[in-house]
Amino acid sequence: MKAIILAAGKGTRMRELTNELPKPMLKVHGQPILEHILEGILGAGIREVFIVTGFKAETIEDYFKDGAKWGARIVYGRQLVQDGTGKAPELARQFIDASPFLLTYGDILVKPETYAQMIHRYNEDYFSGVITVTGSEDVTKGGLVFFDDKFCLKRLVEKPGPEQLDELRRDGWLKPGHTAWYNAGIYIFRSSLFDFTAKLQKSPRGEYELTDAISALVATNHRIAGMKIAGRWVDVRDPEVLARLEVESK
Repeated sequence: MKAIILAAGKGTRMRELTNELPKPMLKVHGQPILEHILEGILGAGIREVFIVTGFKAETIEDYFKDGAKWGARIVYGRQLVQDGTGKAPELARQFIDASPFLLTYGDILVKPETYAQMIHRYNEDYFSGVITVTGSEDVTKGGLVFFDDKFCLKRLVEKPGPEQLDELRRDGWLKPGHTAWYNAGIYIFRSSLFDFTAKLQKSPRGEYELTDAISALVATNHRIAGMKIAGRWVDVRDPEVLARLEVESK
């Protein structure tokens, strides 16, 4: 198992905090967000990590270097054009080769044991991947994820608008009082994912969307296992979230 961390974005919602630093390098409890993620991945036994950099790439590359300080091998690739999450993993295609890999965004914090739990879930059967989710009854938060009775992925709806939500309710996908599952942005994939990212077309938002590749996997009968993240899950999206993390215990 290898890992890819997507850390190319500037993080414009962080306002002046990311004028000089890429968002994954902002500190929580004295450590960059990216270092917390790396340590969790290493704790799960993954030693080979590819970091996709972009904005202020040298800040990340100079800090982590080749990974020797952490007992890891770290390789980098720069996403020169920020055109979505769908194409970013392809920079690591040669590095990944035929290995399965864990994929995470560089601004999502979870309990360190989450990564090992994902690997355990992946190994429970022959899956093409794992998608992590968090649960809520609020259906307006983000990408909605629907599962079958074995908690394998059936459908993924990226940021549905009011009309689409009404349609999902009408068609029975969303049921009153039931938990809505949200894409938590941490995955495991087989290298076959690259066959699908290679065929991506830009979405209506003008970006290549990773979720479109995942939907294409499901449409061709690839089994993607679901896993609910236990405990902390934080999308470090703005200064308010960052400030709240600083006063919380790890």
